Amino acid sequence: MKRVLVILPNAFELLEGAAFIDVLGWANDCGDTPIEVTTAGITAEVTCTFGTFKLLPDTTLSQVCVDEFDAVAIPGGFEAHGFFEEAYSDLVLQTLRDFDRQQKPVASICVGALSLAKSGILNGRRATTYHLSDGKRRRQLSEMGVNVEDTSIVTDGNITTSTSPATAIDVALKLVEQLTGAENARRVRHELGFT
Repeated sequence: MKRVLVILPNAFELLEGAAFIDVLGWANDCGDTPIEVTTAGITAEVTCTFGTFKLLPDTTLSQVCVDEFDAVAIPGGFEAHGFFEEAYSDLVLQTLRDFDRQQKPVASICVGALSLAKSGILNGRRATTYHLSDGKRRRQLSEMGVNVEDTSIVTDGNITTSTSPATAIDVALKLVEQLTGAENARRVRHELGFT
């Protein structure tokens, strides 16, 4: 059994968070290795970007023991809706550092990479983030000591980053691959109808 923590900061993008939860759920049901997903918020209730959907995560991040998980994932969100207030919190940043310190897979979609960079785990490493808006987010990533690549998904060791919501399914499948192998990830991709 593999266990994955999905961090859901307030104002996270529903599409991106759902990609992790859904793909990992498919992997659990039709893959060759059971995968359990636990969602965690800073608070007991989180609001998605655009304020139209509220969720009750499984637990709060302060209750999480990193040793009990095999990987962590974090979606992106919108700054205008308050995403970085929690995504840059000490608790989120320390959790990301703890997973990286143990060399466990760390996956982010879109501006979720900025949380990874803010934590310091991307310092001197290759990564990417949101590529539109005149490159603002990529400049921010670079200013945090990251070697920014102009590609849709970048994996550097145990860390995967990506450019936009359009990459969400592929990032989640990359996480399945890291946890259970390439053949199982191909099987899950096929069962999802992406092959």
